Amino acid sequence: MIGEAEKAFYEDNGYLLVKGVFDASEVEAMRAGVEGIVERAIAAKRESNHAWQGDFMPEEQLKRVVLRGFHDVQYHDASFLRAMVHPRMTAVLAALIGPDVQLHHSKMLVKPPENGAAFPMHQDYPYFPYKHHTMLAASVHLDDADEQNGCLRVIPGSHKQGPLPHVGRHYLDAKQYPIAEGTPCPAEAGDVLFFNYLTIHGSDCNRSDRTRRNVLYQYRSAHDEAADDSHVNWGAGLMVCGQQPDFDRAQPRFTLVAPEQA
Repeated sequence: MIGEAEKAFYEDNGYLLVKGVFDASEVEAMRAGVEGIVERAIAAKRESNHAWQGDFMPEEQLKRVVLRGFHDVQYHDASFLRAMVHPRMTAVLAALIGPDVQLHHSKMLVKPPENGAAFPMHQDYPYFPYKHHTMLAASVHLDDADEQNGCLRVIPGSHKQGPLPHVGRHYLDAKQYPIAEGTPCPAEAGDVLFFNYLTIHGSDCNRSDRTRRNVLYQYRSAHDEAADDSHVNWGAGLMVCGQQPDFDRAQPRFTLVAPEQA
């Protein structure tokens, strides 16, 4: 689905927008999946505001912003499992990462109209560091995204700097890395933005009257190894293309603790 020029662009810039990975019917199925998750979360009283906190935004603005986010969406709706292993998705992953690719985790993000929260500039590395830095994010756009509704912004080539110190592991110094300095990455519904987990990225508030919905998949090479155990997911290790080279690593290792011991 991509050629050598696109692969070279990704390697040099740390990101790549691929158009039309998902068609209109596939996008609509995922939109319905997002709405279903939100509805069930509200019914279960498990809805929460996941807006970033910090000194990058005045306190009075923080009180108004909203971001709905839920992890491991493939456990909630089958449309997200189909998207995760879609042939057009895995074709790009194999070109950018290699033939053997695993899922790390997934999540959905909803920026509602007019007060959808900003994401300050950051790298994903601090959350789930890996030794060889093969991890990338695939941000699936379920709505058209532009600067008005808070499209993703990246700093091209920033992945070459390696891991950077973050404020409380969450975000970079907003004075040194303001959101406005990032290159906007407008996209249409069905497009996927791929970016390395060392690429500095973030997004501004949604100031439009349009919702912005994204599903984010984090993938890595099956040959890469976690640098620590700071981020463990039940779904981690699922092979989306290729094969697991190490038989003994085919399933995540967890220690189950009885409720009375927790």
